[in-house]
Amino acid sequence: MQLDLEQLRTLRAVVEHGTLDAAASALHVTPSAISQRVKALETSAGQVLLVRSKPARATPAGETVLRMARQVELLAADTSAELERTGELPRLAVAVNADSMATWFLPAIAPLAGEIAIELHREDEANTVRLLRAGTVVAAITYDEAPVAGCTVTPLGTMRYRPMASKAFARRWLPDGPTQEALARAPMMVFDLDDALQTDYLESRSPGADPPQMMVPSSSDFVKAIELGMGWGMVPDLQRTAKLVELEPGEARDVALYLQRWRLNTPSLDRLAGAIVDGARRGLIR
Repeated sequence: MQLDLEQLRTLRAVVEHGTLDAAASALHVTPSAISQRVKALETSAGQVLLVRSKPARATPAGETVLRMARQVELLAADTSAELERTGELPRLAVAVNADSMATWFLPAIAPLAGEIAIELHREDEANTVRLLRAGTVVAAITYDEAPVAGCTVTPLGTMRYRPMASKAFARRWLPDGPTQEALARAPMMVFDLDDALQTDYLESRSPGADPPQMMVPSSSDFVKAIELGMGWGMVPDLQRTAKLVELEPGEARDVALYLQRWRLNTPSLDRLAGAIVDGARRGLIR
């Protein structure tokens, strides 16, 4: 396959901007030029790379080429930085789960400010791999230890969660503790539709229960809602406050986290990965 940097850049622009017209505007060329570049790249690859829908999206083969396109751009950015040809910072996108973002992750990458432009994508840890596989991000915090093609995996540690509630909530809804009957009635918090921490605990204590649920898709607001007595939920030890009590003292669920990153050695990506691993060692359970 012959690599043409302009064609690779064009494929990335179409997928990121959603249409050929938007990509043309971003690259300051005509839509016809965009179409011709994409067709030439598909001819070179021998496969369809782009589903021309609205928004446009990459095919599985296109995702592979798209990941390569972003890797080439990262290498070019790092090379330019080393040669001091431009003052532009290397730009790296990372997928991070909300609880890590709210606790240990930002302090870990803070020392890189002014050296690397980091673009954060907040996703549930079960879904961050999807962004990595699509080539949208160069690294992801995930609980999937099976490496994505072209990536390496580093264990980071575990986040420990406990079923917790406000004192007033516990007195009202769970006076005798998390019994099967009480959990079937007590309002329950969930982070989003992919959040299984609460439902897994609920099923283990009250099989088949379907209590009222409230969704709060923000890590800090999720804990705040529990403090306010709006429901019980699984709270990370890193976010535990004095306003909360354990529903079942000693009960905990550990979620193992991993760093998956492109198998590409560039100064900026190596620095980012090193900062993440160091931060995890300080903030997570080993």
